[in-house]
Amino acid sequence: MPLVRIDVQAGRTPEELRQLADVVQDVMLEVFAAPPRDRYQIITEHPVGHIIAEDTGLGFERSDGVVVIQIFQQGRSVEQKKAAYALLADRLAAQCGVKPTDLIVSVVANERADWSFGYGRAQFLEGDL
Repeated sequence: MPLVRIDVQAGRTPEELRQLADVVQDVMLEVFAAPPRDRYQIITEHPVGHIIAEDTGLGFERSDGVVVIQIFQQGRSVEQKKAAYALLADRLAAQCGVKPTDLIVSVVANERADWSFGYGRAQFLEGDL
């Protein structure tokens, strides 16, 4: 159950934001094998200029259309992560118009003990999940 944070600069419509989130969720289901209805996404819009994302010396330019995606997850392989990066770039470009140079993805690993889904319980540890 990945928790996905999507940070964008302001200017997209609610429909565009939902499409962006839907594409990300489709990749989580397909590549990370997230179960259906296992969707945890937070979209944050920032004023233009409030995301500073340089190119790490790679020699390309970013636009105000930059999208930063953080995926908090457990147990995905290097191959799954690489596949997710590639598929996110392809699909977000094709379906949402996000330039591949404007996409930054970070995958962060955590453990079963790092999750509570409600009621102040550790459902993974207590056998609920």
